[in-house]
Amino acid sequence: MVYEAMLLFGVLFMATWLFSTLLQQRHALYLRSALQDWLFVVLGVYFVWFWTHGGQTLAMKTWSIRVVDKHGAALSWARALLRYLLVWLWFLPGLALARLLDAQGWMLLLIPSLNFVLWTAAVYFQKERQFPHDWIGGTRLIQLAAPQKKAAPSTDPA
Repeated sequence: MVYEAMLLFGVLFMATWLFSTLLQQRHALYLRSALQDWLFVVLGVYFVWFWTHGGQTLAMKTWSIRVVDKHGAALSWARALLRYLLVWLWFLPGLALARLLDAQGWMLLLIPSLNFVLWTAAVYFQKERQFPHDWIGGTRLIQLAAPQKKAAPSTDPA
């Protein structure tokens, strides 16, 4: 997730620059909701496109991980979109609860963190140890075989 976040920084930076430039955003609070919606769409396009075209984002390629459906086939657009929306459950319920409770101070960190921990702990309640967004969405992650290193050509004159 950390490596993916580092790569996404560039994607989101460029998307924010494009939004701000085209809509002449002069203040951070001007069109804030529209910017958030735009970034949600940009992230969705990024993940759904990569998951439907090879099953791997750039970070997943580095770690030799691929997302497939429960039968091992490539994801359809609908299944990839469902997975993208379900992944937001890592964060949104905790953030919504914090807002609903008008949380202040350390509670703003504790409530979303508790959501994150509970979502992570859910793998122990499922026999295949999948996160809820995978078993609900009918997807799974598979580990690919590590690429074989080619032997360097011999420089022996014999």
